[in-house]
Amino acid sequence: MRLGELAAARRTHKEFRGEAVDRDTVLELLAVARFAPNHHLTQPWRFRVLGPQTLARLQECAGPSEATKLERAPTLVVASVALAGELVQDEEDVCAGAAAIMLVLLAATERGLASYWRTPGVLRTARGRDAAGVPHGERVLGLLHFGAPVREPARRERAGASQYVTFLE
Repeated sequence: MRLGELAAARRTHKEFRGEAVDRDTVLELLAVARFAPNHHLTQPWRFRVLGPQTLARLQECAGPSEATKLERAPTLVVASVALAGELVQDEEDVCAGAAAIMLVLLAATERGLASYWRTPGVLRTARGRDAAGVPHGERVLGLLHFGAPVREPARRERAGASQYVTFLE
């Protein structure tokens, strides 16, 4: 499949089957992140694959309504970026981290896996970050959900390039 087709095929899934993505496949998906562009090859992205004990701690911090959302997918990965403490480099690294996440999502799509990138409020709290093992000095970019799809979400129309591209003279 060509990149444009792969990008068009990617969907946000909110329903997953119960079986977890095996460890080797998760590692293969996350290994694709290394190809994201990043200034000075800082490779600032960090991925933490949640196990059952970590998930339970995170759910406890989240509260009942948010905890239920953390059960949507059988495989959850916290995506973050290690910050250098220098404004320009940190901005570059956050963008590189987002690019890395997109590559991972495309790799999941290529394998027929369902995925969802969301940023739950619990990962913006000190307790939630601590429960997920995110140290001070890292910015959480989201929680990635992976698993087998229950069904294919409907395709949603998106604006064409002419809506957001300007050619300057």
